[in-house]
Amino acid sequence: MYKCGAYPVIEKTAISAGIYSYEILCPDMAELAKPGQFVHIKIDGFTLRRPVSICEIDHKNGALRIVFEIRGQGTAKLTALNVGDNIDMIAPLGKGFTLPSEIHPNKRVVLVGGGIGVPPLLAIAKVMKESSTAILGFRSYDRIILAGDFKRADSHVITCTDDGSVGFRGAVTTPLAQELAKGDVVQVYACGPEPMLKAVIEECRRNSVACEVSLEERMGCGVGACVVCACKTESGVRRVCKDGPVFDGNEVIL
Repeated sequence: MYKCGAYPVIEKTAISAGIYSYEILCPDMAELAKPGQFVHIKIDGFTLRRPVSICEIDHKNGALRIVFEIRGQGTAKLTALNVGDNIDMIAPLGKGFTLPSEIHPNKRVVLVGGGIGVPPLLAIAKVMKESSTAILGFRSYDRIILAGDFKRADSHVITCTDDGSVGFRGAVTTPLAQELAKGDVVQVYACGPEPMLKAVIEECRRNSVACEVSLEERMGCGVGACVVCACKTESGVRRVCKDGPVFDGNEVIL
């Protein structure tokens, strides 16, 4: 089930070069939303809506937070919206992450994010709190986003940078392997570039740990009608917008 309408922006922040955070007051959408789902935004002057992952769900105040990067003229124009302006959205859309039915003090989940793939994992950290470890990968120190938000959610944070400017120098898979070797991880959630997702899935298979990944594809309708966002899985072609964007790591073919 999803809703459609125009909702007010109640907070806007530039959190890094070309990356913006919006908090949107939309009680009916927030009530339905789950981690891993997305919103589909209409931008004046453009035919197709833009999909943006849900970063945080504030059930108490009836708000959703989205974090997006400028990637073209559409998302660039989206940044012209300010507090008080309305944003036209369809949400919540897609299949989200499967969270554990109960939080066990001796079991952990690991969140693996790369670049702009980090935002949708924050909603899981807000639920799992100290039972989560977030491994966040970025190109360099100046590209880091949301690390402080994960810490405030009581998640244990491991930051990785390609250039070693902060945290671990190298790919997220090295600290992931170290965390899985501890033997108390029951689930891994990942979102980021496809090569990273592929490596995360392989590492989870080696350690027999369940893994879910969130995929990114160009979308048309956002509700499964146009099949623009098709992806390959072990059970055939699936639609990222409707059957995903979250898929079982053992099911998706990258």
